[in-house]
Amino acid sequence: MKKFNTHKGRTAPMDRANVDTDLIIPKQFLKSIKRSGFGPNLFDELRYHDQGEPGQDHSRRPVNADFPLNQARYQDASILLTRENFGCGSSREHAPWALDDHGFRVIIAPSFADIFYNNCFKNGLLPIVLEHALVEELFQEMYDNHGHELTVDLERQVIESPHGREIAFEIDAFRKHCLFHGLDDIGLTLESADSIRDFESRWEEQSPWLFGALK
Repeated sequence: MKKFNTHKGRTAPMDRANVDTDLIIPKQFLKSIKRSGFGPNLFDELRYHDQGEPGQDHSRRPVNADFPLNQARYQDASILLTRENFGCGSSREHAPWALDDHGFRVIIAPSFADIFYNNCFKNGLLPIVLEHALVEELFQEMYDNHGHELTVDLERQVIESPHGREIAFEIDAFRKHCLFHGLDDIGLTLESADSIRDFESRWEEQSPWLFGALK
């Protein structure tokens, strides 16, 4: 998993509440479990005027010019501003996969659905919860300034605006540690690889008939 220390990036809006995971990545794209290739289908129903299907040539699809991610001012954005209850609905891990594959590293909202929130951390994304008033201020700042950028410092737990303003955010210490060091569930397990091997060796000495049956 990618480490997250400090990230500076352009912001883009998803200016609606209760965005569910089916809107983030529609159900027809859940056939693949490769974790990659979902970026072009992020917010597919809003992004295009036709029905999206796996394997399509996206260059031939009719694009919704009113959708922010299709507009030049939000190209290459890596920080998403959105409203409350983002990521509600089904628990599909494809939702953070699609956001990550598109290039987002940070999502800022007043609240997130619990499972989606947890899945973000397991896939190298940083979901930040801020008060409604602060999120609204960031939206207005973004709309008023083309090419608006923010800097997110995970170690200090602050968001820095272009004008030097700092907004503090809270994060669970364990999740912060994992994201800062790029540790997903497998990475955490591998940190104890030596202890696991020692345990297996001792257990094999004590119960060799069990391991003989496995060889």
